[in-house]
Amino acid sequence: MIRTGRTELEVLVNGAGPAVVLLPSLGRDSYEFDPIAQDLSDAGYCAVRPQPRGVGASGGPLDDLDLHDLAGDVADVLTMLDTGPAVLAGHAFGHYVARVLAVDRPDLVRGVAVLAAGARRFPASLTERVAKCSDSALPDAERLVHLGEVFFAEGHDPSVWLDGWWPDAIVAQRAAMAATEKESWWPIASSPLLDVQAEDDVFRPAETRSELIDEFGADLVATVLIPGSGHALIPEVPHEVAHALIEWIRILD
Repeated sequence: MIRTGRTELEVLVNGAGPAVVLLPSLGRDSYEFDPIAQDLSDAGYCAVRPQPRGVGASGGPLDDLDLHDLAGDVADVLTMLDTGPAVLAGHAFGHYVARVLAVDRPDLVRGVAVLAAGARRFPASLTERVAKCSDSALPDAERLVHLGEVFFAEGHDPSVWLDGWWPDAIVAQRAAMAATEKESWWPIASSPLLDVQAEDDVFRPAETRSELIDEFGADLVATVLIPGSGHALIPEVPHEVAHALIEWIRILD
């Protein structure tokens, strides 16, 4: 547990070596990064997994937050563990937190990997369907339809995401997104970026796959496309994600 004046944060740590911080998607926890954390540890890296406020044993105020507050929580963890500068790897919503931290505290960040990041703009209808995926009051059969169509590629079992949602964190994280002007951080990259894309990600259609390269250039952005994966990505192809991370970090090294 990392305790600050504002929060108490549960942090999972695997291995020793240069730090790689794994940040989960909207309303999800860091436990599902287990296979990736193990692969990173086996490769000589320290996988650091802060649970967001309202997730697991992490606590702290959940009202009136923005992305800078959530990024500040990660900065507190890196500072108190003395593990920066680190590589940040954020899955979907987690990549917002990672990129905001890179803007706010570039001294703590070596590079940012965005894992199944949505396009800069995507239909609001997808956000509405995500809410149904995480709504435990709906019948499982209905949720499975949404999970399969929104998050998972064909051939992967969407039922693994019937559980593992943290409702209070979802509300807080959605509010934090709404409270933060996207243009204040999206066009800024002060460190190298790895764009790990899921081939069947409905949030990132093929025509948007070059967005980050178009914005920042191929010298700063590396891209990896993982076939047979959707927006969920982490439970679908964890070892492929870990391999992409490790290969890119070795280039940074």
